[in-house]
Amino acid sequence: MQDSTRPTDMLRQGKSADWQAATTHAFTRELADGTLPEHKMRWYLEQDYQFVDGFVRLLASAIAHAPSLADSVPAAQFLAVITGPENTYFLRAMEALDTEPSNDAAPATRAFQDLMAEAATSGRYENMLAVLVVAEWVYLTWASPENPPKDELPFWFAEWITLHAGDGFESVVDYLRIQLDKVWPTLNTSAQAEVTQLFHRAIELEREFFDAAYAA
Repeated sequence: MQDSTRPTDMLRQGKSADWQAATTHAFTRELADGTLPEHKMRWYLEQDYQFVDGFVRLLASAIAHAPSLADSVPAAQFLAVITGPENTYFLRAMEALDTEPSNDAAPATRAFQDLMAEAATSGRYENMLAVLVVAEWVYLTWASPENPPKDELPFWFAEWITLHAGDGFESVVDYLRIQLDKVWPTLNTSAQAEVTQLFHRAIELEREFFDAAYAA
C-alpha cells in the first residue's frame, strides 16, 4: 500500500489546515528555539499532565481490545514509557519551573479528556486508535525536525523534544498507524464515519490546546 493511499493519510488530509496549524505552532517553534516564556511552559505542563491518567486508560483499553498478543505488545511497551520516563519528566520539569500537578482543567484540557474517555469506553478498537494515532502523530511531526534539540536548551524543553522524536517514538507512531490502517477496510460505513469524527476532533483539539497554551 502506498503512503498516499493509507487510511491514516486520508484521515489526516481531511483536516489538513488544523493539522498544519497544530504541527507548526508558534508554541512548539518557540519551545524548540528556547524563546518560549517560562510561564507558558508552566501552564502547558500543568495542563498536559492532566492528560496522563486518561491517556493511560485509553492505551490500556486499546491493549485489551487488540486482536492478538502480537498486536498488543508494542502498545504495552509504550505504556511503560508513559508511566515511566514521561511521567518522571513531567514531575522533574514542574519542580524545576516551581509548579506542581494541578486538577484545574482548562476548557481545552477538559475537551480532550472527554474525547479520550469517549474513545476508551466505546469498546471499539478502531475508535481508541483514532485518538491515539492523532495524539502521538502530531507530536512526532512537530518534534522530529527539532531533534536533536539545541545544546543550550533547558531540559524541560530539550527532553520534551527527545521524548517525541527518534527511532523509538517513530516506531510507536508507525505501529499505531498500521493498526488503524489494517482495521479500516473491515469497518462498515457507519463505523468509518465514527472513526473519522473522532480522528478529526482529535486534530482540532490538539490545535486548540496549543492555542490555549500559547495564550496563557
